[in-house]
Amino acid sequence: MSFPVPASPSAGDPPVVQPLCEADQIEQLVRRLRQIADVDPAAIRVVRAPLRICPLGAHIDHQLGIVTGMTIDRSVLMAFVPTDDGSVHLESLNFSAPASFRLADVPAYQKGDWANYARGAIMALQAEHHLARGLIGVIGGSMPIGGLSSSAAVTIAYLLALEAINELEVDAHENVEHCRFTENRYIGLNNGILDQSVILHSAHRHLTRIDCESVTVERIPTALGEDELKEHFGILVVYSGVTHALVGTDYNSRVAQCREAATALLGHGGQPVPENVRLRHVAPGLFEQYAGRLDAPLMRRARHYFGEMARVQEGLAAWQQGNLPELGRLVNASGESSIKWYECGSPQLITLYEILRETPGVYGTRFSGAGFRGNCIALVDPAQGEAIAAAVHSRYPAAHPDVAQSYSIHFCEPDGSAGVVATTPPLMKTV
Repeated sequence: MSFPVPASPSAGDPPVVQPLCEADQIEQLVRRLRQIADVDPAAIRVVRAPLRICPLGAHIDHQLGIVTGMTIDRSVLMAFVPTDDGSVHLESLNFSAPASFRLADVPAYQKGDWANYARGAIMALQAEHHLARGLIGVIGGSMPIGGLSSSAAVTIAYLLALEAINELEVDAHENVEHCRFTENRYIGLNNGILDQSVILHSAHRHLTRIDCESVTVERIPTALGEDELKEHFGILVVYSGVTHALVGTDYNSRVAQCREAATALLGHGGQPVPENVRLRHVAPGLFEQYAGRLDAPLMRRARHYFGEMARVQEGLAAWQQGNLPELGRLVNASGESSIKWYECGSPQLITLYEILRETPGVYGTRFSGAGFRGNCIALVDPAQGEAIAAAVHSRYPAAHPDVAQSYSIHFCEPDGSAGVVATTPPLMKTV
């Protein structure tokens, strides 16, 4: 890590979290797998699916917008071995109850069950491919959930493991669609393709650009060299201490409001309304012309969408030029728009946004994910890590004593894409 380890916080403050190294996490998973399955250690493989941030493109992927993403060096990991009888047995280091079923009899969605993503992934694959072999797997992760796309990472982990076991040749674009099936149709969450696309396509020192209408992905390089980027660019994740599932929040209602705004704008402009209308189908000029005719909530959702689309284009240019302060300014504006126009954010997340925005060394900050729970992310100067952590510790628990013992601070670096890795030396060699 390029970040200095910040000084110990005041007594009672949660520490800056220094996670187990990935090799130690894998060792834990493999040890547990060997306890529940009598297998040759050489047969064990591990799938690694990194978590992601979205610097710009907040809340517009479900409207077929253009979004940006980058993975971080924190991952969902799963150690696994195949079964020849089509059975599936899964355990999690983060949840207590194991899950067992058969490929031929995948259970229906069960509210609140952590294994829903495994079942959805299997159903998605079986719609297109024959799965002859199941798996025994132990899965775990070191980051608090909420806003880093842990659900997409988990789904991708299951998909890649099953594909490896069954010797399936499935590319990243097809796996994006398998993730969409899992979350949209099986889970019931009306999200877009941002999360899975970033996790499956990212490359180090690149910002991933995703056009959610054409479903095209481009990796945008930066003018900063390897050493320069490491010295001047880091990613901060602050877990708010608030955890709440997206299904049951206002997430789906925001998606519906965006579609209503698109329908109304096209109608005011005398244009046909597509069957699955999105704001991407509305020209920016049409919004400027008819925004005043929209109901107030619909106007606010549309204003966020069109503003964010413009910020994405400017932000990609700033990243290419290596202009981190300008990129950060745009990220701050995205965060403000999410609060003012998209109207998301718990009180805790809004407080974190305000603290980080005012803290020297933070280029830019905004909520991560849907903004109803979880984390705030920031692009930061690694040299200022200690001072940034101190600023959070000095203000956040006082403002929200209910989460004073559950929030946490994580300094991260950019990463690459998901993949299956070996457990024998060299430990993390892609296979």
